[in-house]
Amino acid sequence: MTIRVRPRAATDLDACARLLIEVHGTDGYPVEGVADPVSWLTPATAAGAWVGELEGAVVGHALVGTPTATDDAARLWKEREPLAQILVFGRLFVGTAGRNRGVGERLVRTAMTFAAEQEQRLVLDVMDKDKAAIRLYERLGWQHIGTTTHHFGQGNRTEAHCYVAPS
Repeated sequence: MTIRVRPRAATDLDACARLLIEVHGTDGYPVEGVADPVSWLTPATAAGAWVGELEGAVVGHALVGTPTATDDAARLWKEREPLAQILVFGRLFVGTAGRNRGVGERLVRTAMTFAAEQEQRLVLDVMDKDKAAIRLYERLGWQHIGTTTHHFGQGNRTEAHCYVAPS
């Protein structure tokens, strides 16, 4: 099967929303839930978004955005590198049809290339429960820069690991 990664188009949002609902059902990602998937996929901070396709069907998604005051990974990296130019990587998910086929890796590498072309470093946080994602980032050379507590919903929290992409 041929994997294709391309910039996300507005016409992809419905397929991405359905895929996100599937992933939330199987993996509990995102921990905040999927009450409004299209809004979650289109934050005001977005700088780039991509979809992964297999045989023309959208099976994965990734997004890069500008940091906000609530981005723990951005805060941690700025403490180490105050002048760092950074973007935040996130909203990476791959549905069951795209798993174990390299779709997630291709999406991450695409975002890494995008950031490098912008002369930016990527940072991210990943929930402790998302072991497959953690293994992927570490295999691709991302450096663990700290652990935080991610707060969501009505008083819920979980441990999150923060990473910076290789330079």
